[in-house]
Amino acid sequence: MTLSLEVLERLVAFNTVSDRSNLAMIVYVEDFLRSRGFRVQRIVDAEEEKAGLFAEIGPSVDGGLLLSAHSDVVPVIGQDWSVPPFKLTRQGERLFGRGTTDMKGFLAEMLAVADAVHARDLKAPLKLLVSYDEEIGCVGISRMKDRLPPLLGRPRLAIVGEPTEMQVAIGHKGKRAYRADIRGEVGHSALAPTFVNALHVAVDFVGKVRGMQKVARDTGARNAAYDVPYTTFHVGQLSGGTALNFVPDKATLLCEFRHLAEDDPEEIEVQLRQAAEAVTAEFPPAAQISLQALAGYPGLSMAASDPVVSLARSWCGGDTTHVAFGTEAGVLSSLGIPTVVCGPGSMAEQGHKPDEFISMLQLNACSVMLQNGAKQVLYRS
Repeated sequence: MTLSLEVLERLVAFNTVSDRSNLAMIVYVEDFLRSRGFRVQRIVDAEEEKAGLFAEIGPSVDGGLLLSAHSDVVPVIGQDWSVPPFKLTRQGERLFGRGTTDMKGFLAEMLAVADAVHARDLKAPLKLLVSYDEEIGCVGISRMKDRLPPLLGRPRLAIVGEPTEMQVAIGHKGKRAYRADIRGEVGHSALAPTFVNALHVAVDFVGKVRGMQKVARDTGARNAAYDVPYTTFHVGQLSGGTALNFVPDKATLLCEFRHLAEDDPEEIEVQLRQAAEAVTAEFPPAAQISLQALAGYPGLSMAASDPVVSLARSWCGGDTTHVAFGTEAGVLSSLGIPTVVCGPGSMAEQGHKPDEFISMLQLNACSVMLQNGAKQVLYRS
């Protein structure tokens, strides 16, 4: 346990908020793993000063265990912290610092188990995946996705260590986010009815999105495992206009939907675009709504009866659950890899909050899970 705390202290000290480079932290993880005999490959982002990382040790065969974590954290600006956010601070059984729960605590335990297995005779490989820009919509792993299949192969099980209080999460919704650029006509407000007001067009589009939510709530697919048991629609931002006496000719809107596995995101996107067309048809030809997809990730849906779910539960002693937040597990699952989400800490209680912390109890439980997994899947008898 001492090693994982030393590693966690180093990881928290890297300010890897998503608007910053993560390369210094990636170098640290690379050096840690290479010194222990791992085969390491950096996955460089062509657009950003960032990178993901894949590492493997053991025989190059199918099976084995894949552990996955993201390197980025959410911002601390505007939050009232009582401890330095990028310095690990221990108070009793709590370890404070940005990312301790989401999700550098799990990453520290990943590296600790890497240290434990590197001197052992392995029958199957341990594979580690570190991504970036997860906090802004799983952007990093989406960019890495095409390069992953030959690297990841066919693990017996993948564990994404997002905070679940060490319960085995077998499902979460998928998500797609959009920017709507809305165009109208500029003019003097004294003649407002003779021009196309871009904000009016935008508000009518918001009404259509709310209508889609009503249909999903009243007649759509349902899954009682979720707090909100149906596909959800959300408008998060709307802006436009320059002055009260001008009819605005431009507006911008950000929206998203989070869909159940039973609902096809492609079909929902078609409906969203049809809604935009229906709105503009009610205005003069100058009205336009241009929808641009920003980010998204697939959902996760594993059967509770799946043998790998039982396997993960046997390692941690946890029950199965569904989580409200999205993870990179959906991407791994879409590559044909049996995947669950299980990690230390509580997203609801600690994730994204000031004075974020992880408890020693949760870290210990995570360590036990990974040690059990290594003994059962990786080590020769």
